[in-house]
Amino acid sequence: MRGPAAPPAPAPGGRWHRLRRDRSLLLMALPAVGLLVLFVYVPLIWITVAFKDYDPYVSGLWSSPWTGLENITLLLEDSRFWDAGANTLAITFLQLVLFFPVPIALALLLNSLLSERLRGVVQSVLYLPHFFSWVLVITVFQQMLGGAGLLSQLLRARGYEGFDLMTDPGAFKFLVTAQMVWKDAGWGVIVFLAALSSVNQDLYEAAAADGAGRWRRMWHITLPALRPVIALLLVLRVGDSLTVGFEQILLQRDAVGPGASEVFDTYVWWVGLASGDYGVAAAGGLVKGLFSLVLVLLANKVAHLLGEQGVYRK
Repeated sequence: MRGPAAPPAPAPGGRWHRLRRDRSLLLMALPAVGLLVLFVYVPLIWITVAFKDYDPYVSGLWSSPWTGLENITLLLEDSRFWDAGANTLAITFLQLVLFFPVPIALALLLNSLLSERLRGVVQSVLYLPHFFSWVLVITVFQQMLGGAGLLSQLLRARGYEGFDLMTDPGAFKFLVTAQMVWKDAGWGVIVFLAALSSVNQDLYEAAAADGAGRWRRMWHITLPALRPVIALLLVLRVGDSLTVGFEQILLQRDAVGPGASEVFDTYVWWVGLASGDYGVAAAGGLVKGLFSLVLVLLANKVAHLLGEQGVYRK
C-alpha cells in the first residue's frame, strides 16, 4: 500500500532570492527613494510646529514650548482662512468642470487624425506651453486681455470701450482656469493618448463592419477604454485639488486683491513667511493636508463603487 504523498517541494524563491534577482532595479530606484525620504518624509517632523509656540531664531523646533490646539483655534477664528477656503473650493470646482475634460477631448481629437505629420505638429503646439514659466504665461495673458492688451486696443480702435480682465476680481477664478487650460491641457493629453494606443484596432473594424458610425465607436469602444485612466486621474486630481497654483495666484494677487485671489497656499505663505506666525501657518497646512486625504479616500471609494480600480484597492 502506497503511503501518503510527499508535500510538494517549495518553489525556489523567498525574500532574499527576490532581492538578489531585483538588485539592479532596487539600485536604480534607490536615488528616487532617497530624495522622497529627504524632501517629503523628513520635513513631516515640522508638523509639530502646528502645536508649538515656534520661534526659529530663539528656541528652534525642539525647544519651542507646546501650546496644544491653540494655533488651530486661532486658525479657525481667522476670517481670512475661511475666505481662502471658499476661493480654493471655487477654483477647484471650476478646474474640475472646465479643465479636466479638455485633455480627454483633445486626445480623442488627435486620435481621430489620420495624418501622422499633422498629429505630430498639433501635439507639439499643444505641449509647448507646459514648458513656459508662470511668469511668461501671465505676461502673455496680460498682453492679450489686460487694459493695454491687444484685444482692448482693437476694441478702442473701433470705437468700443476697452476692458481689463487681469484686474477684474469677478473674472479672476475663470482667468486662472483659462491659464491652466492653456498651459497644461496639452501635457495631460499624453496619458490619454497612451491609453488609446492600447485599444485593439480590431474592435473598431468589427464595429464599423456592423454599421457603427464614428460617434458610436467612440461611445462604445474609446470611452470605455479610457474610463479606468479617467477614474484614476480624477482621484489624483481631487486629492491635489486644494493646491490650485501657488506661484500662478501669488503673481496676480496684488492685481485683483486678496479677497478674490487668496487660497490656502497663499494664506499659509503670507501668515507664515510674511507675518512670522509659523504656528498658525503650519496649522493651516495641516488642516489642508487632512482635508485632501479625506477627499482622496472619498474619491477612491466612489471609483470602487463605479467598478474601477482607483488608486488602491484592499
